[in-house]
Amino acid sequence: MSGRYYEAEHLDAYRRLRREGLNHWNDLHPGERSVGYGDFQARAFLDRVLPSAGEGRRVLEYGCGTGAAACHLAARGYRVDAVDLVPDAIAMARQFAAGRDLDVRFAVQDICRWPESDDHFDYVVDCFCLQSIVTDEDRSAVLAGVRDRLRIDGRYLIMTAMYDPDRDYGTDEYDPGTGMVWVPAEPSAPDAVERAGGWWTPHRRHLAPDDLRRELERYGFTVLEQAGHLGGELVCELAAQGDR
Repeated sequence: MSGRYYEAEHLDAYRRLRREGLNHWNDLHPGERSVGYGDFQARAFLDRVLPSAGEGRRVLEYGCGTGAAACHLAARGYRVDAVDLVPDAIAMARQFAAGRDLDVRFAVQDICRWPESDDHFDYVVDCFCLQSIVTDEDRSAVLAGVRDRLRIDGRYLIMTAMYDPDRDYGTDEYDPGTGMVWVPAEPSAPDAVERAGGWWTPHRRHLAPDDLRRELERYGFTVLEQAGHLGGELVCELAAQGDR
């Protein structure tokens, strides 16, 4: 891997998850641990907005982690492709799926470098990935990739962390103009920039509800629903209907 701001944190996290036999990213935080593999954060959201029976509809989940959402949807009859940056995450996801006799097509993929594809999906799903795609360039690549892969009548489902005025950023710096969260870094760190008298790397993007909606609209989506904690649950469709 080339060394981007989002790589080291995720590589280290899934290496630890695999070593300790944990289920999900949140299990790394004792106060947020799941009660099992099927207990993942976005489950209630997906159950609410998706048909209970998949009936062969196609789903692409990016940033799938250990594959809990992908397996949950496959068990309900969806045909699921799921990708993640981290090889350890995909290895765990494949093991979980095999242990449940589920057919999910897992692959290692950096979604900030989508390959060209003629594949189209009824649903593209993001379960807490988008907040870790921080820079404008990377978010543009991700959202354009989603747009290109979504069927004309498809839905883009997002559950993401949002700006919370009560969040304590500690030594990190939150830029209210962009929603970007910066962490102190060495000058040699991936994507490090000099600002405010020091060196920083991008870490998260925490947008207010209206800002996230406007961003999605700029990239060719219409937000049909925005609900959930701080407005972080979204159902979108393509704004322009055209031949694919």
